[in-house]
Parts: sequence; structure tokens; C-alpha cells
Amino acid sequence: MDQVEAASPVHVGRRIRNLRVKLGLKQQDLASTEISASYISLIESGKRVPSDTVLTTLARKLGCSPDHLRTGHDEHALEDTKLKLSFAEMALRNGDNGAALQSFGELLAKPALLDRPTRLRARVGQATALEKLDRIEAAIPILEELVKDPDLAAGSDAWCRVSVSLSRCYRNVGDIALSIEIGERTMATLDALGLDVTMDHIQVGSTLIGSYLMRGDLTRAHLLAQRLIPVAEEHGGRVGRGAVYWNAGLVALSRRQFPEALALTERALAMMADDDNLRHVAMLKLNVAWLELQSDTPAPARARALLEDAGQTLAEVGNAIEQARCEICLVDAHIQLGQWDDASAHARRALGLLSSGPRVEAVGARVRLAELHLLRGERNDGLQSLHTATRQLRHFPPSYETAQEWRHIGDVWKRQGRSKEALEAYDQALQATGMPATYDPAHALAEQHQR
Repeated sequence: MDQVEAASPVHVGRRIRNLRVKLGLKQQDLASTEISASYISLIESGKRVPSDTVLTTLARKLGCSPDHLRTGHDEHALEDTKLKLSFAEMALRNGDNGAALQSFGELLAKPALLDRPTRLRARVGQATALEKLDRIEAAIPILEELVKDPDLAAGSDAWCRVSVSLSRCYRNVGDIALSIEIGERTMATLDALGLDVTMDHIQVGSTLIGSYLMRGDLTRAHLLAQRLIPVAEEHGGRVGRGAVYWNAGLVALSRRQFPEALALTERALAMMADDDNLRHVAMLKLNVAWLELQSDTPAPARARALLEDAGQTLAEVGNAIEQARCEICLVDAHIQLGQWDDASAHARRALGLLSSGPRVEAVGARVRLAELHLLRGERNDGLQSLHTATRQLRHFPPSYETAQEWRHIGDVWKRQGRSKEALEAYDQALQATGMPATYDPAHALAEQHQR
């Protein structure tokens, strides 16, 4: 029953009658000089709408609140529900996503105890918990409903968080175009409100930068980062500024500006180090470690220390994909340190974490396993792993991520002297970035001869 139905004269009258009967009272017992017994009868039958003054008088005699007679909500039950909601939201902030999801589900299973604002908060929390648990397909329908909910005012904090989550979810399932469409629409809505650039712009923009990067649109990502950095510096808190520098670092990385990328990401980590969002801090450590491994002067020992620290946190608050990315970076760190057995163990751990479904990260882990086999002289095992990785990668749509993996596969084939396979992988990498093959004049001549 929704709130409009609950407040209808029939339901108000029914609640008054039920309470009266439960207390063993007659209609005359509720009557007064201002309210006749016959009027009580009309109210109970739903033929009259009691005024606020009448409801207050009746509530006092029935031992409840006027709001309970009006809506059916029990004040004590509502307060208890709000307390449970606060605990669920606290569990979500602390990374106990499973417990939070269960609590939100229990609350939403009893809609009669929820007023509109409480129900809205519970649904937002439920969607957030599902996303953090990597149950993206379950989160998306809830988020789609929420962005259309008239109670979620455009420009509000909750609306912004829901829009960002929806954009991020579509990005994580590989629908980059829709992710960008949602992000740009959200940013345009914020701009249309006529406000100065706010922290909401920073939150939306940070997600949008990530989607641009995954599409390989480095120019838009760079321009948006340049727009947000001054705003974050002037208005943002440490966490807001950290998020912008984090994404600016990713842009610099995509532009192959490694020193700038490392400096920006280090700055982001310094700003967010004391944040209570442990997952964000762990992911930043992962990014810094990865950049240390890609540097002209790699620092694998420092990278390994950062990754081991991040891995412990992500084991508690991260999802399987984030944990797998950390494991893959640990593979690279151990390879650079010459610790091949440890590297193999981390690669297999990454594959185990990614066993629930096809992921580009699983291809990366398998390519690294192939490299380790080849380093040990286990040629057959290495080539078999490389062929498996190649077959798996063909099933993924073109993207910046797949281009990187094709390039990696090509490099491994090249080091093995397999020019044909290397050229094919490099060609796939170029196609994944959107660069088509050049026109073949010989093909046109062959067509002319056939006519």
C-alpha cells in the first residue's frame, strides 16, 4: 500500500475503528462536545475526512499519534526502522557490503514501515551494496528505476550518486557508449541548473573521465580533467581533490606521460591517505604501484610493498575484479624481481578470482602465465597459454583495454620469433583503437579484372 492509498478516508476510518475496538471502546467514548458519535460513525465508514484538529483529539483518546491515524505508520516502528537504516548505511561505509545488502533487503521487505524518504535511502543503499559486491546486473535495474523516481530531485546529492553509479555500472559491464551518455547527460543537467561548478560536477566528471579513457577518447578526458582540477583546488576537500588528481593521473598515463602520471597519482594518494574509504585508498596504492613498474626506472620492491598493503585491504572491502587487478600487478612486480614462482602463484590466484565470468583481466593473467612458462623454458605450456589467451581475447569488443592486451600478446609472440602471430596481434590492437586498415589498391584492380 502506498502513502496516498494509506491516507485515503476509508483506510483512516478503518484504523480508527480497529484501534477503538481493540481498546474496547464505543463510538460514544470517542465523542465530545465538538465531535458527535454519528460523525465518528461517518469517519469510520470513510464517508468523512477528519480535519487535523479532529485527528489530534481522536489520537489522544486512542493513545497514538495523529500521523499514525493519517498514514498507518507507527512512530516507534518508524524510528526503529530509521535506526536499522543508519546501521545498514554504516556497514556499507565500513566495507561490510554483504551485511549491508541483507539489512537493506530486510527493510525493503516491509514497505508498510517505510515512509518515502526512508524507502528511497534504502533503495539507494541496496543498489550501492550490489555494485560493490560486483553484482552489476542486479544493481542496474534498481538504479534505472531510481533515476526516474520523482522523489529523487535532479541535482540532489542522492540523484548525483545514483547517476554516477549507473554510469559506472554500464562501464563495468562493457557498455562504454551508454556509460558516457549517462555521464554527459548528468553533467549537462548540473550545468543547466545554473550553479557554479560544484563537487557534484567533480564526482560525475571523475567517472566520465574514466569512461572516456576506456573508449580511448584521450582528448575529451584531458580537457575534462583540466576543467575540474582548478575547481577541486578552490572548492574541493582533500578527497574531492584526490579523486580529480587520480583521474588526471590516468589521463596522463594514457598519453604515455609516465612521470606526470606518477606525480599526479602520488599526490592523489597523499590527499586521500586519511580517508575512511579504504577501498579508494587501496586502489590508489595499486595505481601508484603499477606506475612504479612502468617507469623508466622501475621500483619493483616499493611496488610490491604497496600492492601487498592494498591487497590486504581489497580482500576485505574490494570486489573480485579489483582483487584480481592487484594480483596481476603483483605478477609484474615479482617478474621484475626475478621471483618467478611467486609471480606464477599470483597469476593463478587472479584467474581463480575471475572464474565467474569472461573478463579482459583474465586474458592479462593468462598472458603473464604464458610469459613465465617461456622464461622457464616450458615452451609448449607457454605457447598453449598464449593461444588460449588469444582465443579468449577475440570474444571481447574493441576497447582501449583490449588494445593493450593485443599489444602485450604481440610483444610476447615477437620475442618468440613468431612474426606471423605477432603481426596479427598488432593488427588487432590497431583495430581495437579504431584505426582501420589502409585501402588495398591491388584489391580494386582485382575487382576491375573480374568485371
